[in-house]
Amino acid sequence: MKVIHLISGGDTGGAKTHVHSLLQHLSNEIDVTMVCFTEGVFAEEARQLGIHTIILPGNHILRTLRKLETLIKKENYDLIHCHGSRGNMMAALLSFKLHIPTVSTIHSDYRLDYLGRPLSRFTYGFINTFSLRLLDYHIGVSHATTDLLIERGFQPNRLFTIYNGLSFEEHLSCQPRQIFLNKVGLQADDDSVIVGIAARLNPVKDIPTLIKAFAKAYAENPDLRLLIAGDGEEKNNLQNLITELNISHVACLAGWIEDTNAFYDAIDINALTSLSETFPYALTEGARAALPTVSSNVGGIPYLIEHGVTGFLFPVSDNDALAKYLLRLSQSKELRTQIGNRLYEKAKRDFSLQATITRQLDIYQKILSTKKQTNIVICGAYGKGNAGDDAILKSILSELRELDDQFSFHVLSRNPKETRLIYNINAIYTFDFLRVKRLFHHSTLYINGGGSLMQDITSRRSLWFYLWTLYAAKKSDCHVLMYGCGIGPIQSQFNRKLASRIIETYVDAITLRDPHSMNELESMQIHSPEIVLSSDPTVILPAASEEVIDELFREHDLNPQGDYIAIILRPWELFDEKVPTLARSATYAYEKHGLLPIFFPIEPDIDIKAAKKVSQLLDIPHVVMPGIKDTSKLIGFLSRMSVVVSMRLHGLIFSAGQGVPLVGIVYDPKVSSFLSYINQNLFIDFSILTEPALNELIDAAISHHNDQTFLSERVKTLREAELKNQTMVKKLLSLS
Repeated sequence: MKVIHLISGGDTGGAKTHVHSLLQHLSNEIDVTMVCFTEGVFAEEARQLGIHTIILPGNHILRTLRKLETLIKKENYDLIHCHGSRGNMMAALLSFKLHIPTVSTIHSDYRLDYLGRPLSRFTYGFINTFSLRLLDYHIGVSHATTDLLIERGFQPNRLFTIYNGLSFEEHLSCQPRQIFLNKVGLQADDDSVIVGIAARLNPVKDIPTLIKAFAKAYAENPDLRLLIAGDGEEKNNLQNLITELNISHVACLAGWIEDTNAFYDAIDINALTSLSETFPYALTEGARAALPTVSSNVGGIPYLIEHGVTGFLFPVSDNDALAKYLLRLSQSKELRTQIGNRLYEKAKRDFSLQATITRQLDIYQKILSTKKQTNIVICGAYGKGNAGDDAILKSILSELRELDDQFSFHVLSRNPKETRLIYNINAIYTFDFLRVKRLFHHSTLYINGGGSLMQDITSRRSLWFYLWTLYAAKKSDCHVLMYGCGIGPIQSQFNRKLASRIIETYVDAITLRDPHSMNELESMQIHSPEIVLSSDPTVILPAASEEVIDELFREHDLNPQGDYIAIILRPWELFDEKVPTLARSATYAYEKHGLLPIFFPIEPDIDIKAAKKVSQLLDIPHVVMPGIKDTSKLIGFLSRMSVVVSMRLHGLIFSAGQGVPLVGIVYDPKVSSFLSYINQNLFIDFSILTEPALNELIDAAISHHNDQTFLSERVKTLREAELKNQTMVKKLLSLS
C-alpha cells in the first residue's frame, strides 16, 4: 500500500504531534510519503523522525498541482491523505484528474481555524470548506469532531474516527516527587493529595472553575494541594483568584514545565476543565501515569473517561460538581488507585499509539476495499424518544455490523439529525416519500424493523405508511424483511385485508417476536413469506458495566446494592381509576418485602406523567427516575431490580434479557403474548386490575427471584431465538 500525505508544513501543536507520530510509525507498515508546501521546522523534524518528506514550495498552485500529479502517477500511489486547508485544496483539485480515493483528517473545527483573521477566514476558510465537500472520506480526531461533521451534512458512512495516540511502551523515568515539588514551589508532604492540571492559561481552559472547586474541596480536606502547569494570558487573573480565595499557601502556578513526566508523577489527581476540546494529550498522558481524572464533559473526552469507572465527568463550569469529585477522590487512596488503574488499562488498549496506527491502517483498508457496498434501508418508529424503539434500532445495527462492518445504512427517522449523531449512520425524515423511493432503487435490502408497526389501534395512517414501504421497496427490487416484529392488533376489516394482500405479495420473510403474532398472520391467511418465530431484537443488548451502574445509582442517591421494585407505567384508558390501586401495591411491596419503589419511564415525555400521578399518593420513600437515553445503562439499571412491574413491553423485554422476575400489566395483547412465550405467566389485564391480584403477582415474582435456574434458562431461550433474525438477513443477502 502506498499513501501520499499532503500538508502545508507550518502546523504546530496537536496536529503536528499527531501527523509526525502517525507517519513515523506508519512508515514501518506501509509506503508513506509526506509532501509539504513550505520548508520549515515541521518538515525538518519529520526528516529527523525518518519520514520520507518532499518539499514543493511556492505559491504557483497550477505548477505545484502538475508536479503532484506527475509524482502520484509515477510512484503509483493508492490513496491521497491530506491535512489542513492547503492539503485539502490540492487533494480536491487532484480528485478531478486522478481516479484514486482522497481522505482528509480534520484536526479541529475548520470554521474556527481563522478566527480573528477576517480576510484569511473569507479566503482560505472558504476554500477549505468548499474543498472538504469534494473529498471522498473524512477522519475526525475524536467522536466529537465526527459528530460535528455529521451535523454539517457529511455522509456518516464516509466518516471515520481516530484518536491521538500515546506510546505506552517505554518506561518513563523522572525525578523524585519531593524534589520536583520543591523546584516548582509547592509546599506538600507525603500526606498531601495533589490535584494537577497541565494546560495553556487561556479562557477556553476555564481554570478558574478548577480553582474555585479546589477551594471548596480544600475547606473540607486540608490535605489537598493544587498544582497548575502552563503559561498564558490568564496567569495574573488566576493568581488574583487564588489570593482572593485565600489558598495561596496550598496552590501553585508553576509556569511552563518541560518535564511533563515528572509533573504527572508528582500529582495524585489529574484535572481538565476546558469549555471545548477534541481529545487533548493531557488525558492520555495522565492515563499513562495511571492517574484518576476529573474532567469537564466536552468533546471526545467521554470516550476515555467513563463516568464513575475510569474517572469523573462534570458539566462545563460547574465548580460544585467538580469540588464533590475532588473531595471524594482525595478522601480515598483506594478509589484513586482503582480508577487510575482502570483508566490506564483502557487508554493502553484503545488510545495508545499502537491502537492509533492499527486504526489508521484499518481505515485505509476499508477505503481501498474493492468490495461492492451493500445498501440497507431500515424503517421503524425511530427518532420519537421511545427507549424501546431506539433500542431496537441499536440492536439491528449491531447484528448487521457483525455480518459485515461495511454495510451502508439509511434509516428512516422522525428526527434524522439525532439519529445520525447517535448511530453515525445516514438518516432521512420518515415521510420524505420521494427520497425514500430513490433510496429503495439503490438498495439491496429493506428492513421493516421491530416493534408493533403492523397495527391500527394507535393510528391507521401509520399502518398504511408501513404497508406502502413494503410495496415500494419490493417494486424497487429490494429484498423485504419484517424483522423481529409484532403483528396486530389490526381491528378494521379493511385494514386487515389490505395488510394481508400487501404482506402476502411483497414481503420475502418475516421474523416474529411472539406466538400471538404468528397466530395473527395465520388468521390473515398470510403464507407466502418465509415466517420464523424468533424474539425481540433488544434481548441481545448488553448491560453497562457494574461500575457504571453503581455510579448511576449513586448519582441518584441510591444504594447500588439496595432492594428495589421498578414500576413502569404509561397512560391508558381508565388509567386514573387505577392510580390508587397502583399506589397501594407499591406501598405493599415496600412494607412487606422491603422493596423501594422506583418509577421508571421508557418513553419519558409520556410515562413520567403517569408515574407522578401514582407517586403523589405515596407516603413511603420512593423515586421517580428521569429517562435514561443510554440503552446499556437503562438495561443495567433494570438488571438490579428485585422485581419489575411493567405496562411497557420493552420494560419487560429489557428486564427479561437480564433474568429479572417480571409482572406484566396487560393493556395490549403483545404484553401477555411475550410473557407467555417465555413461560412467565405473572400478568393481569389492565381493565380488571385490583390491589389483591397485583399484590399476589408481586409475591409470586419475588419467589422467583432466587430461582436462578428458571431465570437463566429463560434468558438463554430468548437469546437463542433472537439469532434467527440475523440468520434471516444472511439468507436474504445470499440471494443477491
